[in-house]
Amino acid sequence: MITITLPDGSVRKYEKVVTPMDVAKDISEGFARNVISAKFNDEIIETSSPLKFDGSLVLYTWKDQQGKQAFWHSSSHVLAQALQELYPGVKLSIGPAIDNGFYYDVETPDTTISDKDFKTIENKMIEIARGKHDFKMKSVSKKEALLKYQQENNPYKVELIENLTDGDITFCDHSSFTDLCRGGHIPNTGIIKAVKILKVAGAYWRGDENNTQLTRVYGISFPKQKELTQHLHLLEEAKKRDHRKLGKQLELFTFSQKVGQGLPLWLPKGAALRSRLEDFLKKAQQLAGYEMVVTPHIGQKELYVTSGHYAKYGEDSFQPIKTPKEDEEFLLKPMNCPHHCEIYNSFQWSYKDLPKRFAEFGTVYRYEQSGELHGLTRVRGFTQDDAHIFCTPDQLDQEFKNVIDLVLYVFGSLGFENFTAQVSLRDAEHPEKYIGSKENWEKAEQAILNATIDKGLDYTIEYGEAAFYGPKLDFMVKDALGRQWQLGTIQVDYNLPERFDLTYKGSDNELHRPVMIHRAPFGSLERFVAILLEHTAGNFPLWLIPEQVIILSISEKYEKYAEKVLNVMENNEIRALVDNRSETMGKKIRDAEIQKIPYMIIVGENEENANKVSVRRHGGEDFGMIDIDEFSNIIDTEIKKTLKEFIV
Repeated sequence: MITITLPDGSVRKYEKVVTPMDVAKDISEGFARNVISAKFNDEIIETSSPLKFDGSLVLYTWKDQQGKQAFWHSSSHVLAQALQELYPGVKLSIGPAIDNGFYYDVETPDTTISDKDFKTIENKMIEIARGKHDFKMKSVSKKEALLKYQQENNPYKVELIENLTDGDITFCDHSSFTDLCRGGHIPNTGIIKAVKILKVAGAYWRGDENNTQLTRVYGISFPKQKELTQHLHLLEEAKKRDHRKLGKQLELFTFSQKVGQGLPLWLPKGAALRSRLEDFLKKAQQLAGYEMVVTPHIGQKELYVTSGHYAKYGEDSFQPIKTPKEDEEFLLKPMNCPHHCEIYNSFQWSYKDLPKRFAEFGTVYRYEQSGELHGLTRVRGFTQDDAHIFCTPDQLDQEFKNVIDLVLYVFGSLGFENFTAQVSLRDAEHPEKYIGSKENWEKAEQAILNATIDKGLDYTIEYGEAAFYGPKLDFMVKDALGRQWQLGTIQVDYNLPERFDLTYKGSDNELHRPVMIHRAPFGSLERFVAILLEHTAGNFPLWLIPEQVIILSISEKYEKYAEKVLNVMENNEIRALVDNRSETMGKKIRDAEIQKIPYMIIVGENEENANKVSVRRHGGEDFGMIDIDEFSNIIDTEIKKTLKEFIV
């Protein structure tokens, strides 16, 4: 008798070996038709894999991200087969599923793949898919696997196999094609109905620029043509919303090769926007009892050795800065938390003093590979809205919930309404990836789960996604295009207080260890601005946008009246400017639209005589001629509507 437990807690018993697809059919024939992947006892398996012993089974459809991953992983096999058939002599390396689609890295010694070939590759993939070939896994000995790829003169697969253990090597077959693979496929190729090759790029083998440069072919696939059409429409919309394009158009930020890759330069309008974001959060933090601190951009290497950051990230970070003093080394600050621990350590605290909440907009530096840099979303120098709360174990639950409230306030004021919470826990099978005791990890993980449940958040649990020093609660936000981003994080940490020997005197007059909460509602200001730019298409909330109003005078005769209107705007704390250029009114209006300035005030003879203004909203809405005070009330009402009050 085999007992299978499903995610809802229900149990099904079988007298013989069954497959995930058998279980799906047992639930419902209709449901089974949609099942494309499965996980048994936390291991992704085939829907045709035999279940020989008791365990927990999860069945995935296209609606699940894990289902999409299996779909795209399987599609990468079809892509590899298509490339082999179209380009004889091509050498395959790796081809994984990614967040949106898949790719395959290949060496094409006798040809160059370009966008002119995309349609041919797509047609070949659909031709293969229509064969409805089953994906079948088989075990292969190391000797047999090596022989296959040695005969094909494929050094990439040979290198991969040489690093595998004999007995754990598997291949996947479909049609006349076979590939080295660990598994996790859809039942057959026929489920793939629509394919699009998106781009080709160069990629060094194993990401090492000293190795051969391969051709990376990116693609995406869907079970329905309609879904591909919708996706391509979203891609076009995403191009229009690309924060790099909008950042240049709105004059927010730039980059300079002389300054260095991944080091953004904020222009006046961008700096003003950043400043308003900081002021917005500082005000809420002040109400919530935070104290602002400032720490240096560098620290002695020993500081990060103590924290564990050097052991974890040292090799991939900026290298130590040597000083004239022998054996003295400093690092560019990769994290703010070690500095905040030392601020805490500069005093002897009592339990009556806690919690202490130290906040900082601290710039940190991490040496991302040049190929991974992308606008503001992946940079080498960025500012975190960092804060660290030092509290007693009894205070942890309430403090964690208070931080959740702060994150939700930030999202609400900036228009991020569609999100879920992700509880990121450690991978219990690989304890070497983390620091600290098992007991402390269990306490920290339970604290996060309790607070998440008590606040009624819609959440998922992801094992293996914790920080190396503690579990965390990440907020996964969907933007206007339905793309998911990780924004805002809260982490519980019992480990750094031990490493830095942080203490407080308890009511028993003995020294105790505080608990540390790391939190950053924005995360990285750079990345947050990039996501906000793309989410709003540059149409920021009125309270945040650098220029709320532009005043356009019909001719030079009315420039004095325009200045008078400007003074009224400024007296009402409305950010406005006057366009006095010798351009046509049509040109001025078009430029204001491109700059996405929310309101245009047009002044001429009629407006001056009536002591009024004509108002036009970005996008074309016309308010007609109204009193200046009435317009000020419109601005005030809109700001109050979007900028919510933070209630402690």
